[in-house]
Amino acid sequence: MPGPETGSNPARLYPRSRPPNLLRCIAITAIVFLILVGLAILIFWLVVRPSKLEYSVDDASVHGFNLTGANELNASFNLTLRADNHNHRVGVYYDTFDVEVWISDQRVAFTEVAPFYQGHRNVTTIEVDPMARSVPLLTSVADNIKHDRTAGVVEMEVRVRARIRFKVGLAKTRHYVMTVDCSPVVVHFARSTRFVRTYCDVDI
Repeated sequence: MPGPETGSNPARLYPRSRPPNLLRCIAITAIVFLILVGLAILIFWLVVRPSKLEYSVDDASVHGFNLTGANELNASFNLTLRADNHNHRVGVYYDTFDVEVWISDQRVAFTEVAPFYQGHRNVTTIEVDPMARSVPLLTSVADNIKHDRTAGVVEMEVRVRARIRFKVGLAKTRHYVMTVDCSPVVVHFARSTRFVRTYCDVDI
């Protein structure tokens, strides 16, 4: 009978192939995805070429205008804004739409407009009534208002800030911030004086 084994052969170790680096694969995939998305947006933009939106203040009036002895302003500003979308294939989603009234670099009134959609080749009229209720004014602003009031006018600036998205067919872009600056908006207290339309600067 063979004698007991005095030893055993050691197990042979074979090198195993390393699995691919998971993080590297994820990073490469993410980069490729971002590049493809960027190219898609660029091609979309070049093909569609949306033209700039145009805004103007078509009418404005002020009611209940009162400046107290403590330099507090009360007033109702009635504004009619005109939004003109010249684009043939591009609609605009307005997800937020804020309107401010400024006098001499001080904001005196503010209001919000409910979200809305503006179709292509469309003119939308937006009527808002920002109100100033016991708004404390800087001394310099109050002095300017008193001077303008003596002249029978109030000169102000209307600002709009909105979060918008463009739409072509079923495709929608990411959000953009649109700012509109309308200045000077001159309102005469005498109703016999006709309001002159004010054109606005639009930046997206």
